[in-house]
Amino acid sequence: MNRFQSGFWRALLAAAFAASTLTGVAAAQDDQCSLAVVSRLAAKDQKVCDGTLVKELAEKGHAFEQNQLGIASVLAIGRDYTDAEALKWFTRAAEKGYAPAQVNLAVMYANGWGTSPNYGAALNWLHAAAAQGFARAYTNLGILYLNGKGVHRDYVEAVRWFQLGADAGDSDAQTNLAYMYGSGLGCAKDLSAELAWYRKAADSGNPLAEHNLADMYLRGDGAAQNPAEAFRLFQRAADHGHTGARIMLGSMYAEGIGTKRDLATAYMWLTAASLGGDQRGRERLVALEARLNSAQVSEARERAQQLQFGSGRQLTARALAQ
Repeated sequence: MNRFQSGFWRALLAAAFAASTLTGVAAAQDDQCSLAVVSRLAAKDQKVCDGTLVKELAEKGHAFEQNQLGIASVLAIGRDYTDAEALKWFTRAAEKGYAPAQVNLAVMYANGWGTSPNYGAALNWLHAAAAQGFARAYTNLGILYLNGKGVHRDYVEAVRWFQLGADAGDSDAQTNLAYMYGSGLGCAKDLSAELAWYRKAADSGNPLAEHNLADMYLRGDGAAQNPAEAFRLFQRAADHGHTGARIMLGSMYAEGIGTKRDLATAYMWLTAASLGGDQRGRERLVALEARLNSAQVSEARERAQQLQFGSGRQLTARALAQ
C-alpha cells in the first residue's frame, strides 16, 4: 500500500476547513456561536446554537459565524446551502481578517468550488492566513508547492511550509513532513525523522499517519517489524474511515497476521472499504466470499454498511470542524 495517497492533494485541502475555535487571530469573536451540525469536535465549553441565531449573527458581521455558515454550505446541509453560499460567507469573513475563513476561501478557489479555479487567489488568501501564524495555511502552502499548483513545484519550499505547520501542531503537516523525509523529497532521506513525525501525527488521531506508521511496522521499514503494532494502528485508521487501512486490516484478518484469523471480519472490512469507493481489495473480497456461507456474508455486509455510515459522519466532522 503506497504511503503517498492518490487523493493526497484534494483530501488534505478539503481537510483545511477549520476552525471551531482560535486564539490570537485577528477578528476572532468573544461570543462564538457554532452550528451544531459542524461542531461535533467542538470544545465541551463551546457555545452551540441553532441555524437561525448563527445566521443572524453572521448577517450582523460576525466573522466566526460567517465561517460557520460557509462550512455548513460546503457540506450542503439543507436546500439553502450551496458552494456559492459558502464562497460568499467565507469571503465576508476572510475580508475581516479571520484566518480560518481565509484558508477556507483559498480551498474554494484551489478546487474551483462555487467559482472558477484560481490558484493566484488561493495563494493570496493562504499567505494572508500564514502571516497570522495559522497552522493550516502553512500546510496548504506546502501542498501547493509539493504539487506545483499555482507555483513552480519546489520540494524544498514544500518542506519549509510543512515544517512550519508541523511545529505549529497541525497533524496533516506532520504527516506530509514525514512523507517528505521518508521519500527524500526536498530534504535528506531520514527514516528516523519519518517515523517520529508519523508517530506525532498518529498520536493526534490523523488517519493517514496511523496508516503510514502501521505500514512501517508491518514492513519493518524504518522501524523494527511488529505485526501486532501494525494491526493496532491499521485498526485505528480503519475506525477513522481510512479505506486503505480497512483493506490492510481485512487482509491481516484473512491471513492471521498480527491477529487471529477471522474470515468473516476480513470480509466485513474489505466490504467497508469497497463501500467507501476503494476497490483495491475487490479480488480478495471475491475469494473470501466463496469461503463464507450466505449468513456470514449477509451479516458482514450489514456490519460494513453500519460502519460506513458512522465513519462517514466522523470524517466529515473531522474535516470541517478543526
